[in-house]
Amino acid sequence: MVQTQESRPVTASLEDVLAELLKRRQEFRDQRFVSKDFIDRLKQAGIYRAATPRRFGGDPLPPAEFLRRIERISEVDGSTGWVASFGSAHVYLAALPLETQAELYADGPDVCFAGALFPVQRAEPTESGFLVNGRWKFASGCMGADVLGVGIPGDDSTAGKPRTALLRPEQVEIVQEWDVVGMKGTGSFDLVVDHVEIPYAWTFIRGGEATVDEPLYRYPTIAYAAQVLAVVGAGVARAALYFATEVGSGRTGVTGAPKLADRSYYRTGLAEAEATLRSARAYFYEVTHDTWETVSAGDPATAQQNAHLRLSSAHLARTAAEVVNRVIHLSGTGAIATDHPLQWLLGDALVPQQHAFLSPAMYDAAGAVLMDQPPTVPGFQ
Repeated sequence: MVQTQESRPVTASLEDVLAELLKRRQEFRDQRFVSKDFIDRLKQAGIYRAATPRRFGGDPLPPAEFLRRIERISEVDGSTGWVASFGSAHVYLAALPLETQAELYADGPDVCFAGALFPVQRAEPTESGFLVNGRWKFASGCMGADVLGVGIPGDDSTAGKPRTALLRPEQVEIVQEWDVVGMKGTGSFDLVVDHVEIPYAWTFIRGGEATVDEPLYRYPTIAYAAQVLAVVGAGVARAALYFATEVGSGRTGVTGAPKLADRSYYRTGLAEAEATLRSARAYFYEVTHDTWETVSAGDPATAQQNAHLRLSSAHLARTAAEVVNRVIHLSGTGAIATDHPLQWLLGDALVPQQHAFLSPAMYDAAGAVLMDQPPTVPGFQ
């Protein structure tokens, strides 16, 4: 029998951690990853126990509460919000055998997981598992991770879905290849594994059925993964609106023209952007609460609820990017400078909508499901 572990107290407030992040975010962008000591600070604030099963000492949060925390972090720094969002990835790990999870959380519930599923690499079956070898991309947060995952092929037992094989950092080489215009500090580097044998019990199907019977693990797993990324964009867009409000209220143009807040187009544009973001965000949280009520009552989420989760996530990511673009359009010549704060917000806002989970294809797939048709993209449900 797996023993329930006692939860350890959270030792830092999120606001204290964010105050430190404000001072260090440029450091993370310059080095292209969030430092491990700051990952530890996020652990102290409870981010990396928020999806750990309660039976293993975790403090699983309702999705809306976790999403708001990620949104708040992203207002300060999108890259750190993106890395912190994978505190939700323990919902994937809940598909592992209970004995494996007990070993994974043996030292406590605050485990940082980073994964690189694609491109799926061939793995040779062995007597006890798989011989893993290859190179994978986009392992966001890997520099501070306690455990890493890589994608290997599925089989008949997985209905063709790929498996994720778990490794410890000492079993993996991290190649720091990450030259991008947005989310520069996520450390989404490549992982290289050289013929490491992974036991079968340390592999799982992403989105596979959980072995843990707690409400969070009945919430749609892939939809939740899309949500945590979309809400990063919302936080970035909020930062852009805060900046635009502050700057518009206090600066006069270089030509001597009235300050931005005295210009009707600026006031109108900012108000429209505010309403647009809040509307998309309200839809996003509405369907989150609705689905959580369903699974908390012991019922499975419906196909329509899952479709709304996916649709609202894609819509929020797209809307957030549009809002930052709108703010730049309103801000005049100053915003074209490479060191202007809106430029890094623009780059960060671009990234969530580019993710496969949040692509334009989600609109078609959601529309199909809402009209009782099969989804038009794989892995939608």
